[in-house]
Amino acid sequence: MKMEKMTYREALKQGIREALLNDERVFLMGEDVGHYGGAFAVSKGLLQEFGADRIMDVPLSESGFVGAGVGAALAGMKPIVEVMTVNFSLLAMDQIINNAATLLHMSGGQLNVPLVIRMGCGIGRQLAAQHSHSWEPYFASVPGLIVLSVGTHEDARGMLLSALKSPDPVILFEYTFMLNMDKEVAPDAGAVDITKAKVRRDGKDITLITYGNGVYKSLEAAEELSSQGIEVEVIDLRVLRPLDEETLLASVAKTHRALVVEDAWRSGGMAAEVFSRIIEKGFFELDAPLQRLCGQEVPIPYPRHLEEASVPQPQDIVDTIRKMIGL
Repeated sequence: MKMEKMTYREALKQGIREALLNDERVFLMGEDVGHYGGAFAVSKGLLQEFGADRIMDVPLSESGFVGAGVGAALAGMKPIVEVMTVNFSLLAMDQIINNAATLLHMSGGQLNVPLVIRMGCGIGRQLAAQHSHSWEPYFASVPGLIVLSVGTHEDARGMLLSALKSPDPVILFEYTFMLNMDKEVAPDAGAVDITKAKVRRDGKDITLITYGNGVYKSLEAAEELSSQGIEVEVIDLRVLRPLDEETLLASVAKTHRALVVEDAWRSGGMAAEVFSRIIEKGFFELDAPLQRLCGQEVPIPYPRHLEEASVPQPQDIVDTIRKMIGL
């Protein structure tokens, strides 16, 4: 099958377009998603194709339009709510955490909230502290939410389609750093499994666990290490809540070493949670201490060289794994 090269941005757009075509209950709402085509041009052209009833520009009020999305989901619609960047999601935490995540429980199982919230996440090529953080761990700690990380073009194309089938609220983290990145995607790519982590590269010497911006960086590092005789197994978590322990533990039992890489801060990050699961259920499979590479504990800086220094880079991964293997 001939693969089709596309940007991460285009893969996201194709996923949204297919969702709109598949189900008339689906609509997109968010700041500048219509006439402007989206802050990152992901929804460009969709207003002209689907009209203002299904591609809805909203006022600059995250609490207002996320709340409207919760209401629409309760009323039987399938809203896709775009929060421009994860930083702005704090303005809608009440609607996300105290409403969307709790209503099924609070109603005794009577009220599902089939809401999908898309958020731009991670460093965004000099967008500074207002638009650049990795706050996936905040949401991954909340019962009632399904939290997904869109770390590849394949998932950018298909994760939304799967998320819209969920009866429960789904947070989709999309990565602004990758918007212009070209990769090959199958022309018939569709919905993907959103219940499992995915082994992106097989290896026998060490397990490298990552997500989001870390996926392609980890694969790049693994390729470099392969030329040095170290075979790295790369696992893309993909599903941050609920975590797929089975895939992680099976890989650690195979390689007996593990490194977790993430852009989010070290304190309270996904790496700490992954470590806990491995230690609780796979401690005796380890031949070496677990290690983690995380973002520096600072607001993301604006200057490019400081921005790059604030999160793990492929060379950092290579150097760390070489030390763990004993080279």
